[in-house]
Amino acid sequence: MTNSIGQLAPNFTLHDTERKPVTLNDQIGKNVLLLFFPQAFTGVCTKELCAIRDDIARYSNTNATVFGISVDTPATLAKFKEEQGYNFSLLSDFNKEVSTNYGCLYEAFGWMKGVSKRAAFLIDKAGVIRYAEVLENAGELPNFEAINAQLSNLA
Repeated sequence: MTNSIGQLAPNFTLHDTERKPVTLNDQIGKNVLLLFFPQAFTGVCTKELCAIRDDIARYSNTNATVFGISVDTPATLAKFKEEQGYNFSLLSDFNKEVSTNYGCLYEAFGWMKGVSKRAAFLIDKAGVIRYAEVLENAGELPNFEAINAQLSNLA
């Protein structure tokens, strides 16, 4: 498990809502914001991702690519993306490997096992983690002020 600031971000390949593979190492040369979230169609997750959607220019202007990641299926994420008009990719970590590698997987979330914790990782153009936040309380949101401040330093 590698999720500490200053470490190389663990590479992964996940499938997006169109079932196309997306590989983190293919993003070298861009800043990347990974947002892990517990489940599509839930209140706090929708609020978090809508805030990103509404502020996408901030990320585009700093050469940053945003990926939302959950253990939902690509079909579920496709419906969620369509209904909310998300303008960034949602990736399915259905096998829970990436959430595990980044240290943000609940062993138990209520009666469900293996749901992603809400977490944010900002990765620079060289693939190094520059911001890492893993929240134990799924009702909290990442500190977007701190993320955006760090992102402006990377631009």
